[in-house]
Amino acid sequence: MELLTREQLDALAQFDTPTICNAIEGFGVRSRTEGFTRPELRMRAAMSDKAMVGYARTGVISARQPATPAHSAVMEAYYRQYEDFDLPMVAAIQDLDRVPVGSFWGDVQATVHRALGCIGVITDGGVRDIEEVKKVGFYLFSKEVLISHAYIHMVEAGTAVDICGMTVRPGDLIHADAHGAIVIPQEIAGQLAEACVRAMDAEEALKGPCQAAIARGEKVTAKQIMEWRGEMQRRRAAIAPQR
Repeated sequence: MELLTREQLDALAQFDTPTICNAIEGFGVRSRTEGFTRPELRMRAAMSDKAMVGYARTGVISARQPATPAHSAVMEAYYRQYEDFDLPMVAAIQDLDRVPVGSFWGDVQATVHRALGCIGVITDGGVRDIEEVKKVGFYLFSKEVLISHAYIHMVEAGTAVDICGMTVRPGDLIHADAHGAIVIPQEIAGQLAEACVRAMDAEEALKGPCQAAIARGEKVTAKQIMEWRGEMQRRRAAIAPQR
């Protein structure tokens, strides 16, 4: 797997997730109904006004029953995933509890993970200490906000997980902002920033004339819209570079 550079990751962080999604669609490498989260994933804290972009490290948690001594080894294996890797990483954590009751995430784990080189988490479980986590400089994306950590413990580490309908495997490249999270296909990751520019340019074919008409105080016609929409579609068809 060819990794992106920090500069390439930062370039992707300049775009919002809908633009990333539009650009990915232009390559036709997967179904348009796959690879992103359902609406229940919400941003709770952000490191900056840029999107979160990083390589996934995965784990599965539960909080309804106490941990056993064997779970300590799973916890260590989970943390080991972050070693010997110098690019930004993202935790992708699946909660086995049908109704989450205990949070793995608060200011303690946010601080620990920042020290490991992890910049944020996506989880279908819960988070807490939101204001304190903001001070740490850590992204929180979760389904729930919780009070207690209950009997929280790590059940699995380094396996494929499901986060709000999105399958995440260790090493997947994740992009997330207030809209949700998306997995960027590795085979097009290096071309995606330029494709995002082309995706935005395609929308301008329709938005630009409409904005100009609004500024002039004029109404447009259905025929004009369809003409401009046709140009937008032609530009969208050229989002992926010709092979």
